Amino acid sequence: MAPAEIASLRRALGLSQEQFGQLFGAHSMTISKWERGLLSPSAYQQALLAQFRQTADKQQAVDQEKVKKLLIGAGVVAALVWLLGSGS
Repeated sequence: MAPAEIASLRRALGLSQEQFGQLFGAHSMTISKWERGLLSPSAYQQALLAQFRQTADKQQAVDQEKVKKLLIGAGVVAALVWLLGSGS
């Protein structure tokens, strides 16, 4: 995983470097170095990163579907309000 992808994943999870490091048994400075490309995660940590990315992507897809349904539902409600309001 590229340094920018590591930083993006951490932010997508809403974690500080310290919190993210706790997930991987790494110091926050190590996470900073990963994100700047000065160090690379071990093979085990890379595998964990990939799993977290996959999970984050799935959750994002679920969240997007919920928002889509909400917007569609809100659109229907707004259309009904408009139709009912224009009849008076």
